[in-house]
Amino acid sequence: MTEVVTPGRVGLTTLEAIWRTNSAVRLSREAKPSVLAAHALVARAASGHTAVYGVNTGFGKLASVKIAPEKTDALQRNLILSHCCGVGEALDIATTRLMMVLKLMSLGRGASGVAWQTIELIEDMLAADVTPVIPDQGSVGASGDLAPLAHMAAAMIGAGEACHKGARLPAAEALIRAGLAPIRLGPKEGLALINGTQFSTACALTGLWTAWRNAQTCVVTAALSTDAIMGSTAPLVAEIHALRGHPGQIDTARAQAALMEGSAIRESHREDDTRVQDPYCIRCQAQVSGAAIDILRRAGEVLEIEANAVTDNPLVLVDTSHPDGGMIVSGGNFHAEPVGFAADQIAMAISEVGAISQRRVALMVDPTLSCDLPPFLTPEPGLNSGMMIAEVTTAALMSENKHLANPCTTDSTPTSANQEDHVSMAAHAARRLKRMNDNLSVILGVEAICGAQGIGYRAPLQTSDALKKVIARLRQDIPALETDRYLAPDLAAAADMVRNGELVTASGLSLALSRGDNLEYFGEQ
Repeated sequence: MTEVVTPGRVGLTTLEAIWRTNSAVRLSREAKPSVLAAHALVARAASGHTAVYGVNTGFGKLASVKIAPEKTDALQRNLILSHCCGVGEALDIATTRLMMVLKLMSLGRGASGVAWQTIELIEDMLAADVTPVIPDQGSVGASGDLAPLAHMAAAMIGAGEACHKGARLPAAEALIRAGLAPIRLGPKEGLALINGTQFSTACALTGLWTAWRNAQTCVVTAALSTDAIMGSTAPLVAEIHALRGHPGQIDTARAQAALMEGSAIRESHREDDTRVQDPYCIRCQAQVSGAAIDILRRAGEVLEIEANAVTDNPLVLVDTSHPDGGMIVSGGNFHAEPVGFAADQIAMAISEVGAISQRRVALMVDPTLSCDLPPFLTPEPGLNSGMMIAEVTTAALMSENKHLANPCTTDSTPTSANQEDHVSMAAHAARRLKRMNDNLSVILGVEAICGAQGIGYRAPLQTSDALKKVIARLRQDIPALETDRYLAPDLAAAADMVRNGELVTASGLSLALSRGDNLEYFGEQ
């Protein structure tokens, strides 16, 4: 299957589908005329005598050095090779392909000046499963993601490494195996390929989509925990949240109330419960997770704009009324500050969702707070330790995520002989989201295990039909805990269910990044 995208008009839903399915992608051919016009403008500038940055000059601090026309091809190749300074682990294939798609979309706007053949090579590499090996460290998020994108461009000229159908090879060999040929970069093309925010944006988007799945799962696990400790659903009453007005809070409360509808456990303690109020991790779930949902939605709006943006430099502004056919203008769209801010906000949301989930795990294993559940959720405490250390693991991961959530965008440092004297740090702001989401999936998985275990102790009282389906899915891979056993596989299995969205699917919950898409679920018109 090949996804056809129109530059400037690609939504998050389409991009997520491309990422999750590794779809081949090509540009709508309506983009071709503007790409050709910009390329022609660059060709005229390259053959002229006027110095134009990135076309016939050096780069960065060396912009004042004029390059002879016969050396502009060498200039672009040297640019790519000299900027291949990435280090660290190779970026995963799916995120690398997404980065390539984002670069394709940016070049397709017709403001970068590349040849159409350059766009076709990216399309062909995506279709033929040729993926550059991209080291994930080395970018400061301005002047674009230079090092990561240079490794992408290097594969396109037959340098560096690439993966083809699972094999890691020299890029030139990978292209040959796929029946493709490397390109020879023309004026400005190297700069167009390596200037831009596509590495940071791709990492931030994958972090967003995974965080969104985790945030939905948190609604499900909170419902399990609330029933397990015989908590009140009064804090979910719609009027409470309407009076405050935050959309995420309203959506979260409605969703959790729907999941718990019909629970006999809940009905059993509406009268004569000596507890007046539940702890905040139960009572304020909608306020905390709802705020995280609002942040994720706002971050999604920012990243959708960035995904469709032109972020290289200089920009080729075609204007047929201009005597030269347009202008080539230097600017600063490569600065990834919007992406860095979005990634920092996503990180805070991940951290807080994990923090409140961890407190519910702690609540369930503590017999003084859990409304008579056995200590550490084991039927024979003392002989068995039950979920004691699983709770400790969630505390460790929660603490790690708190540290990782510290802002990155405030940590600018000058680079390139002070020419690039303020940078965004968006690359590692976005890159750390994967580790944080992995931690969060474990925390939520442990909460699901504990919630299901606690609900089991309430028999013969039964939970809601929706939560029964969640527990049934959990029990396919994780039996109820009766005596101590080797628990690491259980934690891994639960985390996988969270990552794959299986608990959300089992529950029937459906929350969308765009709030307007939620109206049908809530029965609204």
